Amino acid sequence: MGNPDTQAESESGTTALLLTLGLGVFAGALDLSVLSPALPALGRDFAVGTGDLAWVFTLYLLVTIVSIAVSSTLADRHGRRPVYIGSVALFGLGSIVAVLAPSYGIFLFARAIQAFGAGGIFPVAAATIGDRISPERRGSALGLVAATWGLAAVLGPTFGGLVTHFVSWRWIFAPNFPLAIVVIYLARAYVPRKAPRTRGPLDGVGLALLVFGLLGLMFGITQTHLATAAAGLLLLAGFVVWERSAPYPIVPPALFANAQLAKTYALEILIGILEGSLFFIPTVLVGAQHLSYAVAGGVAAIGALVFVAVIPVSGRALDRVGSRDVLLAGTFFTEVGLAIFALGFNSLWLSILAMLVAGLGFGALLGAPTRYIVTSEAPAQARATSVGLLSQFLIIGQILGGSLAGGVMTAALSGQQAYRETYLAFAGIALLALGLAATLHSRREELRSRSTE
Repeated sequence: MGNPDTQAESESGTTALLLTLGLGVFAGALDLSVLSPALPALGRDFAVGTGDLAWVFTLYLLVTIVSIAVSSTLADRHGRRPVYIGSVALFGLGSIVAVLAPSYGIFLFARAIQAFGAGGIFPVAAATIGDRISPERRGSALGLVAATWGLAAVLGPTFGGLVTHFVSWRWIFAPNFPLAIVVIYLARAYVPRKAPRTRGPLDGVGLALLVFGLLGLMFGITQTHLATAAAGLLLLAGFVVWERSAPYPIVPPALFANAQLAKTYALEILIGILEGSLFFIPTVLVGAQHLSYAVAGGVAAIGALVFVAVIPVSGRALDRVGSRDVLLAGTFFTEVGLAIFALGFNSLWLSILAMLVAGLGFGALLGAPTRYIVTSEAPAQARATSVGLLSQFLIIGQILGGSLAGGVMTAALSGQQAYRETYLAFAGIALLALGLAATLHSRREELRSRSTE
């Protein structure tokens, strides 16, 4: 038998480690959702139009893609602790700059600093859990840390709306600095320094092609500049060609030889686009119904609360009905919810109904069905990489979703018509996702595929 004192010490250390990682992940996740109800006030203070406000999210997500690739490589080479502490410190520094920003350009620069820090927090946290938590407890540990994303999604819009309404949108970022100090203090004691040194060199050329391609496509969509969008698409095509021969590709082409995986990754991009639609819900409610920032954030939080409640239900449903049916239900409810919002955003009760229905859909989509497919279909030696790609594709979809909203709202439309056109477009994307989900393997086919492994 093991020494009870040693076991208690080990349990205490594990709890402290999970607390340290969870606090960091919570801060990074909250930073994305908390700003939604504050956008109208931010735009008014900086004299920025609704369409240009999309850069608050799209730039954040773009830098996050870069940060995930860079921080993951550095953490494998130099250890978890220094990269985790550095990421949290950058996040805190960016928050200070955001509070003090005298112009919209400086504010976007602050968001980029925050994103580079936040983008390194979650992958390093997940890798640390893989290093320190035993396999039989690893799933629960990952679930506990990942659950902070859902908690941030619930608390973020409400907190952001209340602070903006009663104080100022700038003070939304004020708690990040003391929280970063606490996380850094805990990380110095509990996050290991271990460096597996198993990662190949960073694919700098591929990363540059991906980033500048997305940047060009984003700018072209939001500013309705076709030449820039075409240049972005050309760079993305170059990225695909480069990845086919790169020694350490960001996106291994071999994974796309599996049709089920290829469809799942395409579906993940569509899911990300749909998730991007949620960023502007409070903005529409403030503009259309002249609600207070607090009330608009509260309405958005209703959808987030339903989403968090549905996640464990959808996870259990995977073992009963299979991933395809869960995804079909998710895309259906998301489509209906967004359509209700597109046609009824002038009504508070219809907006609440839309959030309830869309929350059901997003709870199914963002739970575990795509990870379920990838972990079943990907070869064992590429399983970690293939699951990591889901995060990359989800973020790319979120970038495109934010750009779509910004582009439509910038177009020569009246305010009310712009909101309607934007969310009808999102409902159409949900319909496209529904059709793609219908082509995935049924539960019977999933079981047959697993029995032949």
